[in-house]
Amino acid sequence: MQSQTIVRPTSLVDLSSMKTWGLEGLSNAKFTFDTKTTTATVLIGVLSLLLLEQLVYRTKKAHLPGAKWTIPIIGKFADSLNPTLANYKAQWNSGPLSAVSVFNIFIVIGSSNEMARKILNSPNHAEPCLVASAKKVLSPDNWVFLHGKVHADYRKALNVLFTKQALSVYLPIQERIYRSYFSKWVSDKDGAKPYMMEMRDLNMDTSLSVFLGPYVTDAQRDEINKKYWLITVALELVNFPLAIPGTKVYNAIQARKVCMKYLESASAQSKIRMADPNAESECLLDEWTKAMIQARKAQDDGETTKLLSREYSDREIAMVLLSFLFASQDAMSSAIVYAFQLTADHPEVLAKIREEQYKVRGNDLERPLTLDMVDDMVYTRAVVKEVLRFRPPVIMVPYETTKAFPISPDYTVPKGAMIIPAFWNSLHDETCYPEPDSFKPERWLPNEDGSAPLADSKPQNYLVWGSGPHKCIGGQYASMHLAATLGTASVLMNWDHEVTKDSEEVKVIAAIFPKDELRLKFTPRAPPA
Repeated sequence: MQSQTIVRPTSLVDLSSMKTWGLEGLSNAKFTFDTKTTTATVLIGVLSLLLLEQLVYRTKKAHLPGAKWTIPIIGKFADSLNPTLANYKAQWNSGPLSAVSVFNIFIVIGSSNEMARKILNSPNHAEPCLVASAKKVLSPDNWVFLHGKVHADYRKALNVLFTKQALSVYLPIQERIYRSYFSKWVSDKDGAKPYMMEMRDLNMDTSLSVFLGPYVTDAQRDEINKKYWLITVALELVNFPLAIPGTKVYNAIQARKVCMKYLESASAQSKIRMADPNAESECLLDEWTKAMIQARKAQDDGETTKLLSREYSDREIAMVLLSFLFASQDAMSSAIVYAFQLTADHPEVLAKIREEQYKVRGNDLERPLTLDMVDDMVYTRAVVKEVLRFRPPVIMVPYETTKAFPISPDYTVPKGAMIIPAFWNSLHDETCYPEPDSFKPERWLPNEDGSAPLADSKPQNYLVWGSGPHKCIGGQYASMHLAATLGTASVLMNWDHEVTKDSEEVKVIAAIFPKDELRLKFTPRAPPA
C-alpha cells in the first residue's frame, strides 16, 4: 500500500509538468502536426470548391461568348458596380447569346431580336425576375411575378384602367402637374443645373396624382417619393445579395413596407368613396373601384365582368399600384430626361414640335388638352417614339429559367439561370432604322405617298414596351404622358442644354440617364402673336 501511495502522486506530478519525462516537446510536435494538417485540409477544400465553381461555369457556358474563367465567388460583380453602356454594347455585340457569372448567378444574355423575343415569349421556360433582389424588394406575391392564367387574368382586368375613357380622366390631372413644375422651373433665376431628379419629381408627382388622387396627403406624397428612390437604387442589375441592415436591398424592403401602408389605405378610402353611385372618378384607383362595383351589378357573363366582379383585396390593389409607380418614376423619368436633352440638342426638331403644338392648340395656350388633341400631335408623337428608340429607358429585363430552356438548336440554358433579353440591338437595327445612331423623328412619319415608313416595317424590333405575356400594360398611357409633357413644355418654355463631357455618357440606375444628370436652363417663352 505504501509503494502504491508513493508512485501515484509522483506520476501525477511528472505528467502535469511534462518536463520530468521530456513530454513538452512531444505535445508541441503533436499540436503543430494537427494545425498543419487542418490548414492543409481546409486549403484543399477551398481550392476544390473554387475549381468546382470554374468547372460548373465552363460547363454551363459551353461554347457561348464570355470570359473563359470567372473570378472566384464574385464573378463580374466589380464590373457591375459601375456599369457602362460601352461595356454592355461589347457584351451584346459578342454574339446573339453570351454568358457571364455574378455571385455564382449564371447569366445568359440574348441580344439579337430573335433571342430577345424568344425569351419574352416563352412563359413555359422563363418568368420575370427583374433582378436578383426584385422579389425581396417588391414582394414575391406581386402580380408582376405571377405567370400563366393568374397573370393573364390580372392583365385582362387591369386593361379597364387604360381605356380612352380612363385616359381622358387622367389627362387634365397630368397637365395641371406639368404646368406647376414648368412655372417653378422658369422662375429659377440661377444658371444651368442638373434636372434629372427634378424631372423624376415631376413624374412621381404626376403618377401619385393620377394613380392615387385625393387619397394621399402632400406629406405622404413626399415620403413615398423619397422611399421610391431607395427602391430604385436597390433594383440595379447587380447588388449585394443579402438584405442585411445598411444594404440597398434592406433599405428598399423597409421603404416598400412604408409605401404599401399608404397604398392599402388609399385603396380602402376609394372603396368607401366610390360606393356612392354619384361619386365621380378622380384617379386611376377610382376607375378600378368603379369598374369592380359595376361588374358586380352587371347581368352579363362576359369574361371581363367575371374578372372584375371578384373583390380585389386592398393588398392586391396596393401591389399593382406599387409596380405602376415603380415603372412610372423609373422608365418614364428616363424618357422625359432624354426627351428634353435631345430636343435641346436638335433645335430644328423642337421648332417643328412648337409649330405643331400651336396649330393643335389653335394658338390658345390655356386651352385644356384632350385626347383628340394628343392624337393630332403626329410629329410630337414621332419625336417621343424616336426618343424611346434612340435612348430606350429599359435596356434589358431579366428573367429566370424555370426549367431547361432549349433557346437555340445548339444551346440549352440550364434551369435556375438568369436569362436576359437585351433591347438595344433590336432598336438600333439598321435594316429598319437606317443610321440607327442618329436621332431622326422623321423616320416614323408616313412617306410622301402616304405609305407606312420603313421604321414601321418591323414592329417586332420595337421592343420598348417588351413583348409577350408580360408586355408593358401602360404603354398607351406612357406615350400620352410623354407627348403631353413635351408638347406643353415646348410652348411655355425655352430651354438651353449646358453640354458637358459626360452629357453623352450613360449611367444605369435600373433605367438609363445622362451621366451629368442633364444640366438645363429654362426661361419663359412669349405666347404666339
